[in-house]
Amino acid sequence: MGIGGTADPDCRGDTGAVSQDQPTSHPSIHLSSADLATVLPTADGLLISARQVLDVNRSGCYTRPSQALYPHQWSWDSAFIAVGRSWYDAEGARLELETLFEAQWQTGMVPSIVFDAAAPLDAYFPGPDVWQSERSPAAPRGRPTSGITQPPIHARAALEVHRHAPPNQSAASLAWLERMYPRLVAQQRYLATARDPRGIGLSAIVHPWESGLDDSPAWDRDFGRIEVPVGALAPYRRLDLDHAIAADRPTDADYARFLYLLTLERDVDYDDARVVATSPFLIVDPLFNAIRLWSEHALAEIAGLIGTDPAPHRAAACRIHDALIGELWVSKRQRFCAWDLRRDQREPEDTVVSFGPLLDPDLPRPIVAAMCRELESPSFHPRRDGLHYLVPTYDERAADFDPERYWRGPIWLNTNWLLWHGLLQHGRIVLADEIVASSVELVRRSGFREYFDPLDGSGHGSDGFSWSAALFTDMVLASRGPHTLARPGSRS
Repeated sequence: MGIGGTADPDCRGDTGAVSQDQPTSHPSIHLSSADLATVLPTADGLLISARQVLDVNRSGCYTRPSQALYPHQWSWDSAFIAVGRSWYDAEGARLELETLFEAQWQTGMVPSIVFDAAAPLDAYFPGPDVWQSERSPAAPRGRPTSGITQPPIHARAALEVHRHAPPNQSAASLAWLERMYPRLVAQQRYLATARDPRGIGLSAIVHPWESGLDDSPAWDRDFGRIEVPVGALAPYRRLDLDHAIAADRPTDADYARFLYLLTLERDVDYDDARVVATSPFLIVDPLFNAIRLWSEHALAEIAGLIGTDPAPHRAAACRIHDALIGELWVSKRQRFCAWDLRRDQREPEDTVVSFGPLLDPDLPRPIVAAMCRELESPSFHPRRDGLHYLVPTYDERAADFDPERYWRGPIWLNTNWLLWHGLLQHGRIVLADEIVASSVELVRRSGFREYFDPLDGSGHGSDGFSWSAALFTDMVLASRGPHTLARPGSRS
């Protein structure tokens, strides 16, 4: 199972801004199981449980993230779910993505949520009555959705689904790729045009929810400046607190800011030009854009499979590559930083979003070495007695690190999965294996939870969480074979 094609040599280069340190060694993670070779053979029962989670959460043509807290279809959840399901149900995996893209907007935007008409109106807040997506002429008719997007992982997911298709479904899978291709291209084109206010190759997000890492400290300096005017929000009740404890979820103040941004976008009928021009939250996220780049490489491979020219996708990936390094790499901090376009400031918080550009197969070796040093530092790879787990989503040494609160420290299996792929692309096999071993141990200890405490491995948020089950499946089954995930020509 390979990831992508050969990296485009035209995108390679030396930034000249990074110290030329050699790659660091990768000490073994402190786990109860010795190493990945010991952990993987014992995972069969967990694989069965993972399939049960995905099947229980299946709702017709798509899969809910969980039974209680998330009763609709979420965008990048469905992409992750499709990858995991494709190992045993290729047809169901294809249907998962196709169902999501039936709600694609005319602009090419894939909405973050597609609401299920069969779910009770009060099953989730904010629901379709709050979003009012029908106010936009670009929204799909008769399919209520949110008015924002999520990271564009879908082309990469579609390629992985195709790769997992059994031989007797190869023709059907290729025909599916041909149907999906123009929709995936439209998604990427939307982000490259409507969401690139500087015209430099990097897309901006207009709401923390678009990042997928809603409550990350990466946005604190910008998000915290937003003041919600008195009377700006209608009275509401947070339904999320019916299913999770308040200490695990975003604060009430942050939740009010989330809703206030929603109302600002809704009040201009989700017109992209007006939203980008006026939103108080306008951030260029390294992880979001690295996923865009990774999906462009996937589109190049899909184009080759279906007989279409892959060159435009390689050129698009190269443009994002240049902009990531030119605009978001801060040599003084030796990391990629989010960029607040409103204040023209690069934000210094040391979070998992800074590692997103590992998904770029053409990332220069000195930058890869610097990122791996940070991943192995006490901030993300502490040396405690007994158990510890990888990879926390925030610097464990930060004063406001919180091992239990949403995205402010806990481990999520989707960010582990993304880092695993990124490290394998650059030949960092040992560190990638540590992430898989840690993920298996977390599931063994706490089940398929939404996220995990990096200090003790306890589970938090929803139980029976779909993307945890799906990505666990993918990591375990892919890791049982030889390491063939690294891109041909990867430079480490």
